[in-house]
Parts: sequence; structure tokens; C-alpha cells
Amino acid sequence: MKKIYLLIAFSWITSTSIAQINEIGIMVGGSNYIGDIGSEYYINPNNFMGSLIYKWNKNPRIAFRGTFTYAQISANDAKSKNLERLNRGLRFTNSIKELALGLEFNFFEYNLDDYKYTQTPYILVELAAYNYSVVTNETAPNQYEYGNKTSFAIPFGIGYKTKLFQDFAIALEIRARYTFNDNLDYNNQKIDNLKFGNPKSNDWYMLSGISLVYTFGRPACYSSPY
Repeated sequence: MKKIYLLIAFSWITSTSIAQINEIGIMVGGSNYIGDIGSEYYINPNNFMGSLIYKWNKNPRIAFRGTFTYAQISANDAKSKNLERLNRGLRFTNSIKELALGLEFNFFEYNLDDYKYTQTPYILVELAAYNYSVVTNETAPNQYEYGNKTSFAIPFGIGYKTKLFQDFAIALEIRARYTFNDNLDYNNQKIDNLKFGNPKSNDWYMLSGISLVYTFGRPACYSSPY
């Protein structure tokens, strides 16, 4: 991990850009939860996920990035291969609204105007805030009151992007979110009927998708304006 941060810092210092290049786009795909209910596969998209993306390219290797994402998550013990979970039979649905800010680091120089640099793998280093539903109170047996909670996650991801045509690019991307909570599945240690799983193991959610991004700005990329 130290080598990655050093490489990003080196690219930041040694690379310069001639123009401020902007990118805006959308991403659609699937999302999944990893926790105390259902399947234990980390990459198992079973719900809808959609994102709006904005990037400002500092140079051909580094872009500042902001992403707003809406994702549905759900899990069902009936789809687990864990015998204990199969016999338990729990399930849930929830939704997540997330804002993530950070850096997109290209492994190779990326420039849509130069055919030699129109594709690259990349990594994401971000900080994310997300909002989701939680159980706040049990009003009667198996009857609950719900509220919203905002928390933070440690996000990271990988992707591969390439030119589609003209100023449009397409990318495949997987983003992982480690949360600091164990209640995306409505786990609540204060309510007997909602005590399950391992309270010391926090939940994850995953976002997998394909994006379409439009690049704009003058000059179009990092070529000389003269």
C-alpha cells in the first residue's frame, strides 16, 4: 500500500497539465451486501446500482473524482450455502445513498486524443459518506419503527477504461465499501428479535458496473493548444 501512495505522489509532482479537463458521466450496474445474512460471496451483484460521476483531471495519471450513488441491497438466508443460515431463514432489504470523494489513479497515461494512450487500468482511493435505514424501536412483536442514519465507509476500487468514440469513454469498475457498522441488515443488539450474527464483524457493500463518460474542456486533452 505504501508503494501505491508513493507512486501517486510521484505522479502528482512530476506530471503537469496544460488544460483543466472535465469528465461527466453515469454508471449502472449491480450492488450486493456482505454481512450476517445470506450469501458470503464478496462479488455477487443482485440489486440495482446507479451513479453520477464527475472528474477533474489534474494530469494524464491522476483525476479528482466525485461520485453520487444510489444502491439497493438485500440478502436472503435461503440463498446461502451456510447450513446455519439456511436453517435460520432471515432476509432483509435496504437502500443506500452515497457520496464519495477521492482520487482516480491511472496506471498508464490516459489521453483520448492520442491513440497510444486511450486505455488504462486504474485504482480508486476515496472517502465515502452514506445514508441508509435502521431500526430504532420495536413497537410490538416483529413490528418496528425505522429511521435514517448517516455514516462513513472506507472505499477502494479498481477499473479499466478505454475510448469508445470521439470524446466518450467506457469503463468497467468494481468498488468495495467497508463500513463501521453492523446494521445494514437491521441488526440491533438492543432488540432481542434482531440480535443475530457476529456483532464484532462489520458489514460491507459492493458496487459493480459499467460507466459511460463524456470528456470536455479546451484543449480536448493534454495536447498543446498551439
